[in-house]
Amino acid sequence: MPRARLSARRSLALTTAAVALGATFYGVGAASAENSAPRSDKEIPNLTNVVSDIKAYYGDTVDASGEHFASSTSNYAQQVADIESKAKSYLEHADKHVAKPAIVLDVDDTSLLTYNYELEVGFNYSSASNQAYLDNKNMAPVFGMDALTNWAADQGYTVFWITGRPEAQRADTVRNLTAVGYKAPADTAHLYLKNAANPPAYLPCGSTCTTIDYKSGTRAHIESLGYTIVANFGDQYSDLSGGHAEKSYKLPNPMYYLP
Repeated sequence: MPRARLSARRSLALTTAAVALGATFYGVGAASAENSAPRSDKEIPNLTNVVSDIKAYYGDTVDASGEHFASSTSNYAQQVADIESKAKSYLEHADKHVAKPAIVLDVDDTSLLTYNYELEVGFNYSSASNQAYLDNKNMAPVFGMDALTNWAADQGYTVFWITGRPEAQRADTVRNLTAVGYKAPADTAHLYLKNAANPPAYLPCGSTCTTIDYKSGTRAHIESLGYTIVANFGDQYSDLSGGHAEKSYKLPNPMYYLP
């Protein structure tokens, strides 16, 4: 979500095809759907029903202006809270005597919740609609992640963000993270965005990096600065693959899949 928009964004149809083939709503399993055509309509769940299920999972609420928001009492929020509880327990007991302990977070649907944007565009991402949204609105924090991140920072962890958002969205991203309560500095030393025009020297793949290449390579760069990445958080398996973190936490996201 680029969120990791390192590749062209998917439509909701990719998610539904993955479900039809017995894959999970999100993650590595969805990749098989890209290479397998359904043999009949019975293998494809009804798109309207899938959207209704997503809305129910997020506890869809609509404000007076007609905008959709997720609910803090939803099954999504409860699932995220369980993951956060496990992560906090781990971070409490992790060896913080390592050199410069750190945590790494993705932005979209790890730190900031895109649900209201996704509903606004009908799960049909485009760079233009995404930029227009960010020009005028802030995305809410993923339930509890702001508190967990701020707590980790207070415990001595340095916070880094690695996002596939383009460099052009740096100001929007910093504004949004700060406005919704993230207290750790989201400056150029701690917030990494995709820079296809001028990729950093530490990424040998340059402008051709896959999501995994880009994110794992950036984590390796953070390690080269003397940090130990104790925990890595992401909503896509491509946020987490490639190593360079002692432990990874996968947050749920049934709305899209990014390889």
